[in-house]
Amino acid sequence: MYYLMVDTETANTLDDPFVYDFGFAVIDENGETYETHSFVNADIFLDKDLMTTAYFKEKVPHYWDEIKSGKRELRRLFTIRKVLRETMKKYGIDTLVAHNIPFDKRAVNTTLRYETSSRFRYFFPFGTKFYDTLAAARQYFGKDENYRRFCHENEYLTSRNGLRFTAEILYRYLTNNNDFQESHTGLEDCLIEKLIFAECKRREKEGE
Repeated sequence: MYYLMVDTETANTLDDPFVYDFGFAVIDENGETYETHSFVNADIFLDKDLMTTAYFKEKVPHYWDEIKSGKRELRRLFTIRKVLRETMKKYGIDTLVAHNIPFDKRAVNTTLRYETSSRFRYFFPFGTKFYDTLAAARQYFGKDENYRRFCHENEYLTSRNGLRFTAEILYRYLTNNNDFQESHTGLEDCLIEKLIFAECKRREKEGE
């Protein structure tokens, strides 16, 4: 069974996020990767004023370098949507995976509605299922005493002294690499978050 791991980077506000970076990878539940795509949404990225609101706007020159090198593709949103749907059909995928997928889902829908004046409202195919690794991590790592100890030792805690479950912290724990820094770019974040997904699926099977 195949899944589509997705990640977005956005501009504008968190309430109305507009996607400028969209990465996705075809994976299985063990985290094996079969195909990857890294798109920069031209409709948003080429709007200089809008990109000043991007949280990681300092990465814009880096994106241009990678577009020129062919590492990322600069495409219109409808093209990105078309490739994603074709990829899902090719592999028979009906489930998308992301860390905090409600945000990514809202971001692509908000962007599509903004760009089409709501003529088109839904980015993903009708009937798509969604797996949120953030929710799963809270369930499976939240009762893991080793993870709890790791968070307390490194002060990875919320303001109310609860455990944090960011992708970066979870990846540091799973790889025993406490110096790891998340890229905050679409495809690269997919490729770390797939490890979190694989571990959640493993624990789900084993009833941990």
